[in-house]
Amino acid sequence: MINLSVVVLTKNEEKNIQRCLESVAGWVNEIIVVDDGSTDRTVDIASKYTDRIIIRKMDIEGKQRNFGYAQAKNLWVLSLDADELVTEELKNEIKDALNRHTQYNGFTIPRKNFIGDYWVRYGGWYPSPQLKLFRKDKFRYEEVSVHPRAFMDEPCGHLKSDIIHYSNKNIADFLSKLNNQTTREAEKWFAQNKPMRLGRFVWRALDRFIRTYIGRKGYKDGFIGFVVAFYAALYQFISYLKYRELLLERKEKGNK
Repeated sequence: MINLSVVVLTKNEEKNIQRCLESVAGWVNEIIVVDDGSTDRTVDIASKYTDRIIIRKMDIEGKQRNFGYAQAKNLWVLSLDADELVTEELKNEIKDALNRHTQYNGFTIPRKNFIGDYWVRYGGWYPSPQLKLFRKDKFRYEEVSVHPRAFMDEPCGHLKSDIIHYSNKNIADFLSKLNNQTTREAEKWFAQNKPMRLGRFVWRALDRFIRTYIGRKGYKDGFIGFVVAFYAALYQFISYLKYRELLLERKEKGNK
């Protein structure tokens, strides 16, 4: 057992949470679950692995993550999503890194991202290293609603073993998450009053497709690779359409 706090954010994750917590149970001395008011069995399942379950409504993702890390009793934190799990190889590598009293303030960890049972190897999806293991006093998330950036004082190390990320159950789940994320992206631009132009987003959509499918060799993943590249382009265009819709709503309210 090592002095490491695992922090997991949840919201209706009954299908994933057991697999996630099982992968860290027994070798870390603290597991914290910050739950955004789940209405399924997420909390019941999590309670089998930890009594550190905090119910807190999420307003901004970055703020929710920073809150969770601040609850940790240990200096070192491993941040996991409910659809992620730690492999045996990664467990051993983390133990070794922390037992050596490392000079690093944190470590990036590569992720194997899956759509259904398919491991997406190309298109920028692997190794796609994430800053997941860190000293909580040297790390913070940007407090924005979508795709918050991670900030940490140097130096940063890099682990070799993977986190397994079951990011999408199937194509329908992929599309559902795209819809949710583009809504939050549009709301962020709207709140920041960013000037956006259609031509710019047509170009950005084409650029994302070409970079994902050709530049990052997404074509090697076959049909799934095409879908990933197409969704990358669609993300830009749909975000723009939703942003335009918010602008029109504001204009109509102003004219009343």
